[in-house]
Amino acid sequence: MNSSYLEPWPQPGTRVESETPINSPASSLEPHYSVQVLAELWRLDESTIRRIFEAAPGVLRLGNDKRRSGKREYFTLRIPASVAEREYQRRVVALAQKKGA
Repeated sequence: MNSSYLEPWPQPGTRVESETPINSPASSLEPHYSVQVLAELWRLDESTIRRIFEAAPGVLRLGNDKRRSGKREYFTLRIPASVAEREYQRRVVALAQKKGA
């Protein structure tokens, strides 16, 4: 049996670098918000929340991307807490920079 794919345990006292980058994708175990919940929390319209997050990286998009004979697409968004926080901070910083200019 070839076990070359197994990596040896690091020696005590050696530093192990994290394999996940700082901007890693959202975890499946973190809280995920629906569009309706985020709309209530942020006091925005659901269509605004959907527009903000439908193309954001890390958002879980459930549904069929293919149109069915002339009908519109139906999909559900589940937004991880880290993605919501990232978008919020990005917009707050952008607003602060606009006001400072």
